[in-house]
Amino acid sequence: MRPTLRQLEYIVTVSRLGRFSLAAEVLNVSQPSLSTQIATVEQELGVRIFERNRGGIQVTAKGEEFILRAQKILAEVKDLRHAMSNDMPVGGRLRLGVLPSIGPYLLPQAIKQVHRIRPGLRIVVREENTLDLEQGLKSGRFDLILSTPEDHPNTVQHRLFNEPLWVAVAVDDVLARDLQGVSATDLQNRIFLTLDQSHRLSRIVYALAAECGGVVSDEYEGTTLDSIVLMAASGVGVAVLPDLYARRQGIYRDEVRLRPLSIANANRDIALLARSSETSPPGQNVLTDSLRTSARSMGLSVIDP
Repeated sequence: MRPTLRQLEYIVTVSRLGRFSLAAEVLNVSQPSLSTQIATVEQELGVRIFERNRGGIQVTAKGEEFILRAQKILAEVKDLRHAMSNDMPVGGRLRLGVLPSIGPYLLPQAIKQVHRIRPGLRIVVREENTLDLEQGLKSGRFDLILSTPEDHPNTVQHRLFNEPLWVAVAVDDVLARDLQGVSATDLQNRIFLTLDQSHRLSRIVYALAAECGGVVSDEYEGTTLDSIVLMAASGVGVAVLPDLYARRQGIYRDEVRLRPLSIANANRDIALLARSSETSPPGQNVLTDSLRTSARSMGLSVIDP
């Protein structure tokens, strides 16, 4: 049956790495052999998957569709192999993508409860930004993702909780002396610090800055919440942080002071999301319930079904 699984793997790897030479090295095959196999698939299907040029490769519109389907097929085969080799009586494997600003603070308690209820279920967790989570869910690389629901249309959405936002400021900032919530007026003309624009938090911060009459820094975009906290500590701006991070890690930082935001839309919803075209993966219900239980125990505003 063609294309073969090996040919699918070749094409997906070239797409991921952007160059035939790198893909051949990773796959431990010669570049001519790799090129021949991909050209064979293109000829048999009558489509062009890659456009080649000196700068590397460009995926065509048909190629993007092919690669998404190929990723899903390869993921299903991997799951099939795992299921057949799993001898646990109540087994299963769930691939979960999660925002880095949520995973370390919510998942340990939730997964502990899942294992108590369903001990054979294996949850494989990977932290990625919002855009990569969307791509991973579409391609079948993830069974479920834990993210902001508005960024993932056409999915089955189980809203879990609402998370307020905080600000971190340098210890000598005037806001550091105010133990009350920070208002929009307090942030007028301030410089806001946030993650790069592949994260939903960045878009929330841009909206907050516009509402408060502030501006988002165009000189610095953090890659982690820790990095924007360090920038805030230096006095260059105000870092906006999610509640889970703020109350479980940020408040223990000596170089900054954290204050809750007292602004109507200074929050974000978090949901467990699945592809709309498929049946629920194993363990989805118990994971959903465990996440809500953990969020409630942490004082978050849980969204009940």
